[in-house]
Amino acid sequence: MKSNFYSRPVDEFATSKADALILVGRILFAWVFVGSAYGAIINFSGSVGYSRSLNLPAPELFTATNIALEILISVSLVLGIGTRFCAVLTFMFVLVATAIAHRYWEYPSGAQQIGQYNHFLKNISIMGGAMLIFVTGAGRFSFDRKM
Repeated sequence: MKSNFYSRPVDEFATSKADALILVGRILFAWVFVGSAYGAIINFSGSVGYSRSLNLPAPELFTATNIALEILISVSLVLGIGTRFCAVLTFMFVLVATAIAHRYWEYPSGAQQIGQYNHFLKNISIMGGAMLIFVTGAGRFSFDRKM
């Protein structure tokens, strides 16, 4: 499809800066997992309590596994190591997390339901971002490209 007069500069910028923009996008995308892992580490007992409130078996193990996966996802995305595999892992991890922890329809209407609905929507968006990273790959500024 041929771009029109107005979109040509935007298309040219995106094309000429694609690798740098993909790097920035990977870092921004990873940020949510860095923050989540950090929060769970510094408040491990609170995270375990949340897992327990969801009636998950072995909440300590579940929480530790979540932290490990979030660290793995963060490192892989930022450094661009196994990026496409990481995108699939991210999609599956967030899908499971959404199904377990953000069933907004089970909350009473009001602030709790709205909060869970926002988390649900955020997770849907993260899954979309994971699909985009799966398609684009890591770009030039990555260990994937070096190997």
